[in-house]
Amino acid sequence: MKKLVWIRADGEKVWSERKKRFSASIEFGSPDAVWVNAGEEETARTISRVDVVSDGVKADIQLGKDAFYKKIRNKEDEQEIVREGKKRKFVIIDASDWKIIPLENIIAGLQDQKAKIIVEVSSPEEAKVALQTLEVGSDGVLINGDPQVIKKTLAIVEDLTSMKLDLTVAKVTKVKPVGMGDRVCVDTASMFSLGEGLLVGSASNALFLVHSETLESEYVGSRPFRVNAGAVHAYTLLPTGKTSYLSEVAAGDEVLAVDHKGKTRKLVVGRAKIEKRPLLLVEADAGGKKITTLLQNAETIMLTRKNGKPISVSKLQVGDEVLTYLEEGGRHFGMKINESIKEK
Repeated sequence: MKKLVWIRADGEKVWSERKKRFSASIEFGSPDAVWVNAGEEETARTISRVDVVSDGVKADIQLGKDAFYKKIRNKEDEQEIVREGKKRKFVIIDASDWKIIPLENIIAGLQDQKAKIIVEVSSPEEAKVALQTLEVGSDGVLINGDPQVIKKTLAIVEDLTSMKLDLTVAKVTKVKPVGMGDRVCVDTASMFSLGEGLLVGSASNALFLVHSETLESEYVGSRPFRVNAGAVHAYTLLPTGKTSYLSEVAAGDEVLAVDHKGKTRKLVVGRAKIEKRPLLLVEADAGGKKITTLLQNAETIMLTRKNGKPISVSKLQVGDEVLTYLEEGGRHFGMKINESIKEK
């Protein structure tokens, strides 16, 4: 689930000092908003294109109008936050005394409202508590700390919000050349690690872990930013939990990198190349379910073993075991639905 990250960079110190927090957040992650003093909105926008929070009229999120800020000291403060949250897009909570802050009551009180709850934190530990309270947690955090606190807190947020997938070992039952077709090569703006790739398959609820080109071969050098993903019709799982056809993936989109342990992270696509290449049908049995995909028939295209080691499709044999991701139900326009759908 997406969690918002705001950076607090307002206050009495000179802008050159406060700017360090904002700059650090851009270096270590990708904040959704920055809080500055009135009149500094345009200055902040020159650093990065994020929403600007202030009590000035040029703010994207204006304090008092769009957002309500409150430090909780007692029960009356909690009740006021719930009341104001029914009128605003955001409530920002200063929850510095964690022993008496009734964050659970605020989450419960606003669960049917549109207002998003942002909790001010000054450490990674506080962020973890805020984002996990009542299992649902706050909608985001406002980080008030130095660059190192920001770096560690962003790492915590990324870890808590990334999807964890249960991968299934499937046994290969068929490997068959099927002729020419259009395949998609996805190049990202980040480096993949060994044991990591994209989930791709001919059925939206049955995907193979196609390994990245992190290893060199005797024919070409490594391309650790690339996954030679599969045919244009195939699906790939996205960070939103939806699927997309590979033919629709384009520069600037986000794709979901997955490693052999099911850990995920978001990567930005730099380019997607569609080219005619010889294709190979790979069929496998995953707990009694037949699943298929079409991949380019070349030695640099690989699936992933349980231990994270890649296996080239040129060496793939019946009986080999590879990692897959299975879901119940089907999908409609990429969205998961509880419906029985067969894709052959």
